[in-house]
Amino acid sequence: MIGAVPDTPLTIPALLARAVADHGDRIYAVTPTGRLTYGQAEQRSAELARWMLAVGVGKGTRVGLFFANGIEWIIWWLAASRIGAVAVPLSTMYRPAELAKVVRLADVGLLVAPARVLDIDVAARVEAAFPGLADQRADGLSLPVAPFLRRIALTSGAGVAWATRCADDTDDRVGADVLAAAEAEVSAADLAIMVHTSGSTADPKGVLHTHGTLVRQTSTWPAAIRAVTGSQEEPVIVCAMPLFWIGGVLAVMGAMHDAVTVLLMPRLDAGVALDLAEAERATGIVGWPAFTQRMREHPSFAGRDLSSAPMLRHGPLDIAMTDVPDGYPVHRTMSETAGGFAYTDIAVVDDGGTPVADGVVGELLVRGIGVMAGYNKKERWETFDADGWYHTGDRVYRRTGDPRLFYVGRSTELIKTSGANVSPLEVEAVIGEFDEVAQCVVVGVQHHERGEEVCAVVVGGTDQLDLQALARRARDVLSPYKVPTRWIPVSSAQIPTLPSGKLDRKALRDWVVSSVLSGN
Repeated sequence: MIGAVPDTPLTIPALLARAVADHGDRIYAVTPTGRLTYGQAEQRSAELARWMLAVGVGKGTRVGLFFANGIEWIIWWLAASRIGAVAVPLSTMYRPAELAKVVRLADVGLLVAPARVLDIDVAARVEAAFPGLADQRADGLSLPVAPFLRRIALTSGAGVAWATRCADDTDDRVGADVLAAAEAEVSAADLAIMVHTSGSTADPKGVLHTHGTLVRQTSTWPAAIRAVTGSQEEPVIVCAMPLFWIGGVLAVMGAMHDAVTVLLMPRLDAGVALDLAEAERATGIVGWPAFTQRMREHPSFAGRDLSSAPMLRHGPLDIAMTDVPDGYPVHRTMSETAGGFAYTDIAVVDDGGTPVADGVVGELLVRGIGVMAGYNKKERWETFDADGWYHTGDRVYRRTGDPRLFYVGRSTELIKTSGANVSPLEVEAVIGEFDEVAQCVVVGVQHHERGEEVCAVVVGGTDQLDLQALARRARDVLSPYKVPTRWIPVSSAQIPTLPSGKLDRKALRDWVVSSVLSGN
């Protein structure tokens, strides 16, 4: 096991209290429109936590957070965490059907959102997601499509009968003594967050982490940031990761272990990122290489004063490529290990499960207190083997004397594009419902910027396929990163199968690479 139990409170409320005691006046987060100190984060989240307790939210309640990256997300996440509720970050890219699916799968009891998220009218989006909601009343939601959803709170401009108006200055809340008592009952073993990630099934997987695991796994983040940026200044980090995925959670959690300022943008915009980096004297960035490249290609980049962050101008596009010996990136970790490999047992094994020697590529297995509690609605045997190992499907190797893992690829069919996991089965299920599509198979092919590109191989029905129309329809029902960026029309005879008759996905991918992408 890497690491020992840190000298850190092992719950989020205790960690927040310690951060406030140590550096309460320091800036915790900055957005284009606001700033938040650690002390303010504690005060504002306390008011919201007292309101949630007053309306019946408590230990174990699933609280859906539908916010863009920003201060509101942090405040509501902390408020839920302080009373032992399970925070369920919701992707702002979800289409109505996706939002409804995740709210149902996660058993969300309280859904919180502003009146608008980016360019989304939240009331309209939610009504589209939950048929019958428009006829409901705020104090007693009853929806068969989301049987545990009892309240939808809008932080501004409710204006609809089914929404509860809530702000951090509300008078409808329990006393501070009740909040203190509730916080005292939160333990390291309690579930803290459910992060959804696409997997090998059509439904997204809810990765569950306890307070103890989150606190442990994020405790090394400040030191890692200093190492990657090469700066000994107090860290000021541009976070180009969504807070609804583990990379963003890692940043806002990691910044509670030390005085680290996190720079947040409601949407990924290279110009805004440069504005924040220059104005706040950023020391580095956490994000995917494609976004760093967009910053470097921005027309204003050359004239920017980025002297505080030499990595932005001269460092590798991918921070995982910092000081790598063989051209393979350092493994970025995964949702299942809360963004880190500290406090985690690690094994690299061959196809038979035997550990391999240093320098030999094998599959990564993980277990221990640094690993998730499990997947939502999955029994332990469905997730871990008899010895407690989680089989990641990642192909890695180690070097003698180097604690890092080097990532070679995946042994599963999951597509990793621009840092996001895409389930081929999910995309196939959507496109396969289109009337003009007889069959759809989705594969990932190598892409120089995204890592992998989502490619749809489609068999038409009786009419000739209009690929542009298919793409438009896919964009209406899928998050942007899931929409195929390459469409290949084929006949059914061109879809390879195994002797059993089962689809040979590997052979199809090889054909796409060798015959289509190469122009042969």
